[in-house]
Amino acid sequence: MDSPVGVGLIGLGMAAAPHLLALRDLEREGRVSLLGGHSPSAERRDTFRRRWDAPVFATQQELLRQPGLGLVLILTPPGTHGAIATDVAAAGHAMIVEKPLERDVAAGEALVALAERHGIACGVCLQHRFRPGALRLREAILAGELGRLLSASASVRWWRDAAYFAEPGRGTMARDGGGVLLTQAIHTIDLLLHLAGPCRNVAGFAETSPLRAIDTEDIVGAALRFENGAIGVLDATTVAKPGYPERIEIAGTEGSAVLEGSHLTLHGLNGVERIGLSPAGGGADPMAFDHGPHRTLIADMLDAMAAGRRPISDARTALPAQRLIEDLLRHTKERT
Repeated sequence: MDSPVGVGLIGLGMAAAPHLLALRDLEREGRVSLLGGHSPSAERRDTFRRRWDAPVFATQQELLRQPGLGLVLILTPPGTHGAIATDVAAAGHAMIVEKPLERDVAAGEALVALAERHGIACGVCLQHRFRPGALRLREAILAGELGRLLSASASVRWWRDAAYFAEPGRGTMARDGGGVLLTQAIHTIDLLLHLAGPCRNVAGFAETSPLRAIDTEDIVGAALRFENGAIGVLDATTVAKPGYPERIEIAGTEGSAVLEGSHLTLHGLNGVERIGLSPAGGGADPMAFDHGPHRTLIADMLDAMAAGRRPISDARTALPAQRLIEDLLRHTKERT
């Protein structure tokens, strides 16, 4: 692509900010042109226009008809993704969908099939894959630096306060489709599977605490067995005040690694290696992260569009995490 790719946003809420910071970086590099955004909320359109000095469109179709548009970021609640993606695909535009891909696996599979049927690139915003520490750890695992994997676990002990749940519908099945697993921990679950491979079996427990008026789980504990034989645990909650960086711990026959937030400590065949920023993550503030991984994810999508390949964040690769979540919650219900 010799000319900048026109980019539009559908959904101008909290999730938009890191995408827009990433797009501004890519604009300065001459890779994209921000054409504007749409939200059904006039207030959000006005805030977006003033903060980002970018055009807004009162209707989705008006945005999709903009000359030069090539990539659409869908940043709305998950239950709306499928319908919006249908319009985007019909207009022939590539898309990146905010996580989770959809409210459930069936809807996610339908969205993937839609994109593939139209022959357009479709990515999902699981940007933790693009953190430098995560990239190095995946490289080490694929190169055999940790040997055969024996153990792979994840812990997401976060805190979300009353203000977070004050937004209408937040934490409900009707709006979000799930609780801590689908809404918060999905990034870490996806990264765990991206590193350790698919999960064969899962068993666990999930509960809703008395701390907030929601109908989804906010405390989860589970045991995992991976296809490669590794065993691990998943610990996820949003009741751990004041909130801590998420962790992934992996051990193999030749070494081990701890990925805490964006900081990697790797004990491998080549000795001890430390990569990335000091431990940081969304422990208490859902927006307390650097936008660099978003930039890398979008840049990879642009590269994929130019080369005619699938992006690293291809939507189909997001389905295993949602299948694991549904399997875990199904197991929980069967035991109650």
